[in-house]
Amino acid sequence: MTIHEAQERVDHWIRTYGVRYFNELTNMALVSEEVGEVARIVARRYGEQSCKPSDEDKDLADELADVLWVVMCLANQTGIDLDAALERNFAKKTARDASRHKNNDKLSHNA
Repeated sequence: MTIHEAQERVDHWIRTYGVRYFNELTNMALVSEEVGEVARIVARRYGEQSCKPSDEDKDLADELADVLWVVMCLANQTGIDLDAALERNFAKKTARDASRHKNNDKLSHNA
């Protein structure tokens, strides 16, 4: 599925089951909440924090999908085509960083 198709499916789901989109400020708060849930899993699973029993069954993939869902909601309600935006972002990063990371000694395999 393309990002555009995913945005269409989210829109269809919202209009079919969700009644309407939450307003943009609510969705921004929800993005922050979902990113926090991703951070909690990563800090405990890959970082130095230990897991609480309630953290052990958390699904990183599901939480990342929740982040994407709300980002797509925000894009839909503000008229942003994420396919096109991502293409522009690739072009921007490629032009800006074509050699930047390759020349960063901190990223060398010998570091």
